[in-house]
Amino acid sequence: MQRAALFSGGDAQMAAGDLGELLVPYMPTIQVPKSGDRVYKTECAFSYDSPDSEGGLYVCMNTFLGFGREHIERHYRKTGQCVYLHLKRHVIEKVPGASGGALPKRRNATLFLDLETNGDLNSDDFEYEDEAKLVIFPDHYEIALPNIEELPALVTIACDALLSAKSPYRKQEPDSWEEELQASKHAKTLVQLDNGVRIPPSGWKCSKCDLRENLWLNLTDGSVLCGKWFFDGHGGNGHAMEHYKETGYPLAVKLGTITPDGADVYSFDEEEPVLDPHIAKHLAHFGIDMLQMQVTENELRDNDIKPRVSEWEVIQEAGVKLKPMYGPGYTGMKNLGNSCYLNAVMQAIFSIPEFQRAYVGNLPRIFDYSPLDPTQDFNTQMAKLGHGLLSGQYSKPPVKSELIEQVMKEEHKPHQNGISPRMFKAFISKGHPEFSSNRQQDAREFFLHLINLVERNPVGSENPSDVFRFLVEERTQCCQSRKVRYTERVDYIMQLPVAMEAATNKDELIAYELKRREAEAARRPPPELVRAKIPFSACLQAFSEPSNVEDFWSSALQAKSAGVKTSRFVSFPEYLVVQIKKFTFGLDWIPKKLDVSIDMPDFLDISHLRARGLQPGEEELPDIAPPIVIPDDPKVDEIRLFYFKRSFLVALDIDESSVMQLAEMGFPLEACRKAVYYTGNLGAEVAFNWIIAHMEEPDFAEPLVIPAFGEVASSGAAAFGAVGLDNQPPEEMVAIIISMGFQRNLAIQALKATNNNLERALEWIFSHPEFEEENEPALDMMNMENNANANILAETGLEGPRIKDGSGRYELFGFISHMGTSTMSGHYVCHLKKEGRWVIYNDLKVCASERPPKDLGYIYFYHRIPS
Repeated sequence: MQRAALFSGGDAQMAAGDLGELLVPYMPTIQVPKSGDRVYKTECAFSYDSPDSEGGLYVCMNTFLGFGREHIERHYRKTGQCVYLHLKRHVIEKVPGASGGALPKRRNATLFLDLETNGDLNSDDFEYEDEAKLVIFPDHYEIALPNIEELPALVTIACDALLSAKSPYRKQEPDSWEEELQASKHAKTLVQLDNGVRIPPSGWKCSKCDLRENLWLNLTDGSVLCGKWFFDGHGGNGHAMEHYKETGYPLAVKLGTITPDGADVYSFDEEEPVLDPHIAKHLAHFGIDMLQMQVTENELRDNDIKPRVSEWEVIQEAGVKLKPMYGPGYTGMKNLGNSCYLNAVMQAIFSIPEFQRAYVGNLPRIFDYSPLDPTQDFNTQMAKLGHGLLSGQYSKPPVKSELIEQVMKEEHKPHQNGISPRMFKAFISKGHPEFSSNRQQDAREFFLHLINLVERNPVGSENPSDVFRFLVEERTQCCQSRKVRYTERVDYIMQLPVAMEAATNKDELIAYELKRREAEAARRPPPELVRAKIPFSACLQAFSEPSNVEDFWSSALQAKSAGVKTSRFVSFPEYLVVQIKKFTFGLDWIPKKLDVSIDMPDFLDISHLRARGLQPGEEELPDIAPPIVIPDDPKVDEIRLFYFKRSFLVALDIDESSVMQLAEMGFPLEACRKAVYYTGNLGAEVAFNWIIAHMEEPDFAEPLVIPAFGEVASSGAAAFGAVGLDNQPPEEMVAIIISMGFQRNLAIQALKATNNNLERALEWIFSHPEFEEENEPALDMMNMENNANANILAETGLEGPRIKDGSGRYELFGFISHMGTSTMSGHYVCHLKKEGRWVIYNDLKVCASERPPKDLGYIYFYHRIPS
């Protein structure tokens, strides 16, 4: 490289001895990255530009933030920082040799950037070369690197530390294989025998002992053999290892783990699990298509060809030639390792005009007023993602000449296609035990997490999440007294139960189950799948019908009784999100999914579900909490302590039905147990509100630790959360005291008098019986305080739920589908209707949909039809 300072891109040269003098004024601003500093040398903070982009990437030598060519001036104007390290990766075509082979254009290509290589690049024809130079603003003086002799020592050390710094996204999850597994040294040069072996999609067994589990496919000769002591510890006879010792064939893949996201690969030679970057090619050699784990049709006999009924095939529209889509709104998103749930939700979110206007429409203002570290600002990262998806800048079709060359060479040349949302995922999942991992997650749970962040980070006068919000009326009725109670709550998703009993093909299902069991007993391949066909009308009817209330206590009877509950819409949202409750728990407590087909309508009318409120002739249930017997002589300290322990231990008996109801919504099981515990077993609705308020806490999904009795008083307030306005006690603590038979106003007064100490509050109540006689005046005081707090909330813009009520008639415009057996595994794909036709968004793959599987969706998006 040239060792000189270049002015205006190289029009003039400066003597080498002047470099140090040139940098002297800027030396105080140049920092050396320390351990723990985040160095963003692969991605712009405001866009998806990188060193691969045409303009390269500028990294600030003071903050270590990266900026593309369009955004570097903004950072310079805002901060006054002048010295940047400009990074650029060049793709160089190799020069063909005399023998027809390819020779490197430059023998010593320099690679020092920690960048992902382009998977479309044919390494036989192209190579990479990285370039770095210092740029001094505002005159754009350029100093090519390395210039070790001419540059001051501090600058050289800072540049070297920056170039060698690791990516800030590495090792987000300590036990993540995605970060820990290394590519096998055999993957690139693996020899595969052309022996005609083809692997069937099922019915495998060890070729030496007929074992049908823990089977491994050798990627050299296609042998299927059993494992023993390696990888996952399952039983076997070790024939796969014996085969390696006999042949030296090093790599094997575990059958049953192959999905479109990858597979479990083991290297006998390296004695550890490894990554195989060429796994798709290696599997295709034996007729295995990773996208559907199915032998390709042209490699099967005619009588072996089966219709594509697997949800993996149907949802991804495998076997159908799909036309790629390019341009604004047709940008794909890279799967970062089980991040397809995020990709699917964000594609749906940014297809909604209100979100487009809020973030992309306000992009200049958001970027101009972003904090000094825009990587840690929610609105900046939302605007960046929205622009990346909608601008078309990262979804450009190959030019005609490239297409011709691809056809001639039967290969792909590199071109910009799709974005990698690493910075967005790192920020939005920060502190969340599930989303910050590389494990698969529930798309519904992530949708609610996103809405929570949108609510907490207002972007303007209108909050885009308002389009999803609606009020639900819950009517609870005592079956014996016939009295009712009406309550309201806020929700964002309509959850529809799966009415399995209404399946229209019950005879086929019974016959299939018999065949499946026979095949399993005989160790034969399973029969062709028969999926339950459920009418949508039956699911809607199941939603509207009364459901039993577990362990219902009737305030009218002052005793436990049978109770039923129905839900109706107080308001209809602008955009209706419908979740099909496919996920449930088996008898072994393992989550599983109902594989059903539901004829979801393109046009939906739920006007008949409008809430009507208290009807003439209905009588309301008294507002009385279940009583707990209080001793006759409350002055005896030992008795008071005994009953306090007894009454508090009642709250420790967690209502498992409420826990399971919350878990079915997709929340972590331990978080559900904590929610029910900390809300005093008051039901799933109250616990749900606790989850929404606490889901950002680092220990949200950690196991519930019930404190010893002596710890209750000191830790109670902290466990229940922050104190409200004007020292208003936590609602969860108030609820526990009410559940012991005391009036609400007395509970609040006792907690206030004892600084929200639960044990002392009970002592205070027992020692102040006169306050029970004065509950009416106290109630008036409480009402005055509540009204004052309501005024404070109104002044701060928190006056209550904002709703956009209107007609209950909707049209379908998108749906998210899930493939796999539970929310903890599988893959998500999004279908959206744009410009009159359906489009499939499968991570980076964006194509015109030919057969949108509307009957297999998990989450559906409807838009209100204007009346």
